[in-house]
Amino acid sequence: MPPIQFLVEYRERNETVAELLRKRFRLTWSQAKRVVENGHVRIAGQTTRAPEHRVKKGNRVWIAPGAIEVKTIPVPGAKKGTNDKAKQASPKASEKPEREEPAIPIEIVYSDDAIVVVNKQAGLTTVRNAEEAAEFGARAKKYLPKTLADLLPAALGVPNRPVFAVHRIDRETTGIVAFARTKAASEHLMKQFRKHSTERHYLALTRGTPPERRISSILVEDRGDGRRGSRPKESEAVGKSAVTHVRVMEMFPEFALVECKLETGRTHQVRIHLGEVGFPLCGEVIYDRPVHGKKYPDGSGAKRPMLHAARLGILHPETEEAMTWDAPTPADFAQLLQSFRTKKMVETETRE
Repeated sequence: MPPIQFLVEYRERNETVAELLRKRFRLTWSQAKRVVENGHVRIAGQTTRAPEHRVKKGNRVWIAPGAIEVKTIPVPGAKKGTNDKAKQASPKASEKPEREEPAIPIEIVYSDDAIVVVNKQAGLTTVRNAEEAAEFGARAKKYLPKTLADLLPAALGVPNRPVFAVHRIDRETTGIVAFARTKAASEHLMKQFRKHSTERHYLALTRGTPPERRISSILVEDRGDGRRGSRPKESEAVGKSAVTHVRVMEMFPEFALVECKLETGRTHQVRIHLGEVGFPLCGEVIYDRPVHGKKYPDGSGAKRPMLHAARLGILHPETEEAMTWDAPTPADFAQLLQSFRTKKMVETETRE
């Protein structure tokens, strides 16, 4: 778990450290004071043990990893408990049972007046697809599952102040994703992503070991079998250039740990490129076959595509400071990787 970092906003100026932590992270007074008194907080680079220390606008606040438990923000619309047993036993015929949606933790690793950076968990959509929102219209907000962009304002303590998505990662992909908190910051960051000047590194677990290479192709919405993919050289279909740099970090008999550095950031880019060279992600069920071909075998047991956005580097939209964030792999990724290592070690010892 990385440390929590953020800049003190204008509305938080002159607050005590304890008050700041209590409001931002929904702590009790005693919890907030304990975090400070135990030396887990730095203000402007200096450790403070004084809960009454007052902060200034723009102060950088650093909180030690694990000092504050990440709060789980319930997904609005989740089923709530009730003591009305009679109502539960005989609902009206016209009423549909509420769908219980699991709460997904939102881990904020950095925030200030301009940006917020989150270590996203699997199962949470980054932002509503524009086409989907247009199709459902105003009903989308009520009936569609909440996205990370929908939930972040409440997690930041300003539910009426929206955030702006400047890039996205897939619903089942984990890792670092950034949002802008102002329109000016959004325009600045989106320009960086369009110019491909950001630093984006992914970790992937693949079936087999792909060659270390620069993969370059033109991606289209339909490669010929209804899936996104690279267009054939002879095709006249219009698409977008996509470039991925693949580096093998660790090899196993049937799998590999791979780092993918993005030169561009197209939808499903890493998943498509690895699948098309014949080494799809463990757990991949879409880009796991050649065009009109059979699925590649997957003996990993992965329950989702094993892809993690491990690093993001940008220039801060207001200060132009180069900033980089790293996120450790989530539990399911780490456990699967460890199982590969254990199996390799056992097989090596058996041969010896």
